[in-house]
Amino acid sequence: MTDAIGKLPPIPGLTGTQPIQPTTEPSRSGAARGTDFQTVFEQELGQSKPLSFSAHAQSRLLSRQISLTEPQMQRLQQGVQSAAGKGARESLVLMDNLAFVVSVKNRTVITAVDGAAQSGNVFTQIDSAVIV
Repeated sequence: MTDAIGKLPPIPGLTGTQPIQPTTEPSRSGAARGTDFQTVFEQELGQSKPLSFSAHAQSRLLSRQISLTEPQMQRLQQGVQSAAGKGARESLVLMDNLAFVVSVKNRTVITAVDGAAQSGNVFTQIDSAVIV
């Protein structure tokens, strides 16, 4: 079998074979730079893009005269972040007298419901619920 390898045509640009020598240059791995996988993972998990609202959610907010304050937006964001930390994909976030169905992966509010419209409402295609 070694005879067949010796008969292979040369690879263009390759000049001879040299053994690989260990380098004294510091490693480029995350550990050498002071970051390991867990640190990077936690940083990425903690960073999330801001929430967006679908056209449907925006029309629901307008028609139901729902306006969110900055503290409410922060709580909603934290609820979505909490759901993401648990691996949720589609979540019902309950806050004050409001309910939001959120695509956790896309960080998009799909719909919004106020207290008056919640009665008798069934929320489907969700895998989690968060109360903030």
